[in-house]
Amino acid sequence: MQTAKKCGVTGGTIILAKGTANDKFADFLGLSDIRKEIVLMVSTKTMAKHALESLDNKFKFEKPNHGIAFTTGVSEVVGSARCKATEADREEGGEDAMHCAITVVVNKGKAEDVIDAATAAGSRGGTIINARGSGVHETSKLFFMDIEPEKEIVMILSEKKDAEAIISSIRQKLDIEEPGKGIIFVQEVSKVYGLAK
Repeated sequence: MQTAKKCGVTGGTIILAKGTANDKFADFLGLSDIRKEIVLMVSTKTMAKHALESLDNKFKFEKPNHGIAFTTGVSEVVGSARCKATEADREEGGEDAMHCAITVVVNKGKAEDVIDAATAAGSRGGTIINARGSGVHETSKLFFMDIEPEKEIVMILSEKKDAEAIISSIRQKLDIEEPGKGIIFVQEVSKVYGLAK
């Protein structure tokens, strides 16, 4: 956050997560679950480009296990007077996206199945975030109080050409299209640093 703030980014949100990059030796030692922090920041395109370059210079994302950074489009920000898009930001248009962020929300305990399905289709891992929430099919009551079921969010960054196979594999393995089984959404990613080839 400090590096990004020096570039003009006014703040961000830090989310604790678990990384799952595929490493057979780490799996053998029981060390494959790596604690991660996800930092979400909102800025203009110009500021994002400058901040991303500064973060890459500091953290050396090209080195293995030094993190991943990427940008994705946001159509509107409400609640931040300091983050207003200029006309140039709106008109600039997105670069041709070569990558995408696949986000999968599933019931607690199913994230590893998502990772397994994605890995079988060519993914190199993902990041798991614990969450809560309920949809139409998932509300329950205990002593007249609504109970929100625990969820897991899996974020997978992939090359665009591999995304459809990864999504298809997850859909088949987890029956995502059945009510209450989960949801998948995909965002195009503009700039990526640190994604292993």
